[in-house]
Amino acid sequence: MRYAVALCLCLFTFAASAADPPYDEAADAKLQIRQALAQAATAHVPVLVVFGANWCADCKILDMAMNGGTSAPLVSRDFKVVKVDVGRFDRNVDVAESYGVPLKEGIPAIVVLSPSNAVLYATRTGELADAREMGERGIHDFLQHLAGTLPKS
Repeated sequence: MRYAVALCLCLFTFAASAADPPYDEAADAKLQIRQALAQAATAHVPVLVVFGANWCADCKILDMAMNGGTSAPLVSRDFKVVKVDVGRFDRNVDVAESYGVPLKEGIPAIVVLSPSNAVLYATRTGELADAREMGERGIHDFLQHLAGTLPKS
């Protein structure tokens, strides 16, 4: 009986996590970025655009760290976040390219934009593509360093 309850709990947890993927595959990325830029201008913070996909384990790890880990307060305080689905490198590739983000170096990839849409930082060499290896602490250190190097609005 305990085994059946544990199995049901595991299946429920898996179903719940599968039901709420980190990347909205139907979203209009350009519209979301425009909206975030407007919000960023009011809040005087940069926009953190995260390029990734729902099949990508490293993307899920980064998303979990940004939303529920030690990085969550830093991210919510210092950035407006937009998550852009790249599918199987067949969606929104033009958006990444327009900001100089080479997706071929790996995902997740990010670009940080000023409220006026200027690129302040972009991953160029797959800096976050091994988020699983970085772990929550490594991701936090990366984001904390990044936030500290950006110009203040």
